[in-house]
Amino acid sequence: MSGPDDLHHHTSPDGPADDDPASVNPASVNPGDLAFWAKPWEERVAVFAELRRADRPVLFPEPEMPWMEAFGFQRGNGHYALVRHADVAEASRRPEVFCSSRGTIAGTLDPPPEFMEYFGSMITMDDPRHARLRRIVSRAFTARVVARITDAIDAAAVRIIEDFRPKGGGDFVAEVAGRLPLKIICDLMGVPPERHDRVFELSNLIVGSFDPEYMPDLAELGPSVIAAGEELRQMVHEIAAQRAERPADDLTSVLTHANVEGESLTDAEIGSFFILLIVAGNETTRNAIAHGLDLLTRHPGQRALWTSDFERLAPTAVEEIVRYASPVNLMRRTVTRDYELGGQWFKDGDKVLMYYCSANRDETVFDDPDTFDITRDPNPHLGFGAPGPHFCLGAHLARQEITVMFRELFRRLPDIRTTAPPERLESNFINGIKHLECAF
Repeated sequence: MSGPDDLHHHTSPDGPADDDPASVNPASVNPGDLAFWAKPWEERVAVFAELRRADRPVLFPEPEMPWMEAFGFQRGNGHYALVRHADVAEASRRPEVFCSSRGTIAGTLDPPPEFMEYFGSMITMDDPRHARLRRIVSRAFTARVVARITDAIDAAAVRIIEDFRPKGGGDFVAEVAGRLPLKIICDLMGVPPERHDRVFELSNLIVGSFDPEYMPDLAELGPSVIAAGEELRQMVHEIAAQRAERPADDLTSVLTHANVEGESLTDAEIGSFFILLIVAGNETTRNAIAHGLDLLTRHPGQRALWTSDFERLAPTAVEEIVRYASPVNLMRRTVTRDYELGGQWFKDGDKVLMYYCSANRDETVFDDPDTFDITRDPNPHLGFGAPGPHFCLGAHLARQEITVMFRELFRRLPDIRTTAPPERLESNFINGIKHLECAF
């Protein structure tokens, strides 16, 4: 596979572009195209393995998405695929070169302003605005705070599993994996229980906006996603208005009354942050849990090993689930100036997609990377993002939720197993499992 011959590569910051593509063999496969993500998992893994062997990042053309262009998304000149661990890590550590604010996070097309009004939280910001917002909200996600709510996470997991027990099986995603992170995030924000199911539905619509199950008519993609964002934002605005008058022990109260060096959040920032939490804190953790059960079913030796000494192996097992599954496939960045990375010279305006799913299989970093090994240590995966200002704010919380869920599953439903292959989400952004049948 190689980059398209009609797209140029920059050979130096001063010299002219040439027509010599990165040395990969083309196979009409473009990881920026949604069709690529509908291919079998094994085929995608093989494509990324070949891309990692290229002498520099490959430039792919912009996919054609007329339904998004009709809504105001703008096409560009294609994107470079960052697929090696070192390249993704370096780009993440250099936000002044690979910025987040010029575009979106999930693809190559640049969104219209009305889209970013809802989905433009700190994940699409650069410093100093990013640092300001993260400084305010990070206090709610420290290891110390997560330890303080451990009892609540334990109780929620037990309740979810006990409610599921009488059914003898069913859709693990809808009944178990999706319930724990949803409840914890909603409880943190003060969302009342009767609205949790609606938050779940809206989250599915936003993340699954290219999946026919959630978006039967792609012509409605733009208006439907905006409407979902507006409904979530209005939901948290109502809670924030109440907390402004009567603070409670929840994150919305903290955000509403936050004052760090004279800084506070606007209503729009609180709303966008809530949407970010729902997507990043709910979707990614629920998919890690779902992938975890699928992996442990397909690797019974690893499951037996973990259950033989759960507490000792939990830390490495959780990290391996996140590495192997890579719940977030990619993140987008835009280059701000001439810069060399991985043998490629980039220029201002170039788009790059950082493929975590590929970096987490990099043979130069991980021994036997396609093997699921719960004892893997060290495990410098990028499943929570690479070190840098955008490293996952909720990593501590996600690790705790995954650990607690499997601890209680092994205790209470020790023979739980999947009974059918996972039904995967059609998405380039989230490595999601929509449905996963299980029995016990």
